[in-house]
Amino acid sequence: MAEQRIPLAKAINAALEAALSADPKVLLMGEDIGPLGGVFRVTADLATKFGEDRVVDTPLAESGIVGTAIGLALRGYRPVCEIQFDGFIFPAFDQITTQLAKLHARSRGRLTVPVVIRVPYGGGIGAVEHHSESPEALFAHTAGLRVVSPANPADAFVMLQEAIACPDPVLFFEPKGQYWAKGDVDLSAGPYATGQSVATQFDTLNTAKVVREGTDVTLIGYGPTVVTALKVAQSAAAEGTSIEVIDLRAISPIDFPTLIESVQKTGRCVVVHEAPVFFGAGAEIAARLTQECFYHLEAPVARVGGFHTPYPPAKIEHDYLPGLERVMDAIDSVLAY
Repeated sequence: MAEQRIPLAKAINAALEAALSADPKVLLMGEDIGPLGGVFRVTADLATKFGEDRVVDTPLAESGIVGTAIGLALRGYRPVCEIQFDGFIFPAFDQITTQLAKLHARSRGRLTVPVVIRVPYGGGIGAVEHHSESPEALFAHTAGLRVVSPANPADAFVMLQEAIACPDPVLFFEPKGQYWAKGDVDLSAGPYATGQSVATQFDTLNTAKVVREGTDVTLIGYGPTVVTALKVAQSAAAEGTSIEVIDLRAISPIDFPTLIESVQKTGRCVVVHEAPVFFGAGAEIAARLTQECFYHLEAPVARVGGFHTPYPPAKIEHDYLPGLERVMDAIDSVLAY
């Protein structure tokens, strides 16, 4: 099938359709995901194509959604849950962190729990609190969970298929501010689209990607901040600064070999994410890179992100989110050493 230029939301829809078509054990669960297609219409038309037994409208009870999904997974199904907004995931926090994440280890490897939890996250859509948050670090801190986030439609299409095929529980954080951004997608790629779901190696769930090569500074982002990082690199290039941009893709586990190789080359690093800097993913990345690249670093690893406050009203969210100017300031600061 030829490439198509489609929005990220449509790429996710296509990945779900491919998995539903290829495997009768795949089913979707979530609030208003049936005839309505979800609040962002990501699951549009899937209930019509596959029926209400495969695309299940659930009550407004996130703990019930995840708890039911765990039971289904233990019986051989591959449930894909949708959490309507990032801030709504917390009623299911207990189920995710004390049950879903622990069952494989608790059973000494005898049980697998292949549950995918889709989480629209991040800001930039002019929404109120509990609709624009970035809680990924809370789950990355929990052993037993994979935490991933695509930055573009092509990765979203393949990564979601790999997440569904993966035997591990996966938190799939979707940058809702990028839902309508278009990109070229090969609709024949991915394990379910190619019929190779059993043999898949989950390449995009395990590896970071260098999306722009450079020599002066390594700029690491994921999800919604990759677009910002690429804009920063383009702007810096006009001033003679060469920035290498890395799309992390997987927040847990982190592909440190790719990051280390880049930082050993550039000697400088900035990490950017929308989540608060305090105890964010950037803190772990900065600590590990300092440990592994100490003798290569020309400056401390800098971090740019949200502030340690509740998410602000929409009219001032542009001051909270890491934009072009704040990231450029961090680039200038590491270059000044």
